[in-house]
Amino acid sequence: MSRWRDTKKGKITNQQTTISSSTQDLNAPIAQRLKAFIVDMFLIMMPIMYITTYLIMDGKDDFQSSEMARWITSFVYGAIIVLFWKIKGQTPGLKAYNLVVVDQNTKNKLTFTKSIIRYIIFIISAMSIIGWFVPFFRKDKATLQDMVANSIVVSQDSKE
Repeated sequence: MSRWRDTKKGKITNQQTTISSSTQDLNAPIAQRLKAFIVDMFLIMMPIMYITTYLIMDGKDDFQSSEMARWITSFVYGAIIVLFWKIKGQTPGLKAYNLVVVDQNTKNKLTFTKSIIRYIIFIISAMSIIGWFVPFFRKDKATLQDMVANSIVVSQDSKE
């Protein structure tokens, strides 16, 4: 903290008194991230499920009885999501809410490896009840996949 008289005399400039934003300030709200996820499920996963269920397989019963079909649709969805994170830094759902997934340190798009790790941890997190509640107990609202992949979901306005 600077003293007022030092600032008034010009000994300390505004640049010296500004504090850089922490990741807590940069992280996008949980509600927006959840809405973006729901949009992605409808825009990406639902067409994959429909094509698999009705065009590739013989219908709902055939799809439900096939464990492999569910894993393949999850893999295809994951591949598309990872490519979106790597190429654009955002999925259609994230774009709808002006959110971007970036590396926490460099503030650039994720690498291909980090994108894959983030998706794998997302699947593990989605399968456990603990993974759903992690952001609610952290000050920076980071999800489990963000902590492991060292990524952050930010608003495009604050990315700068």
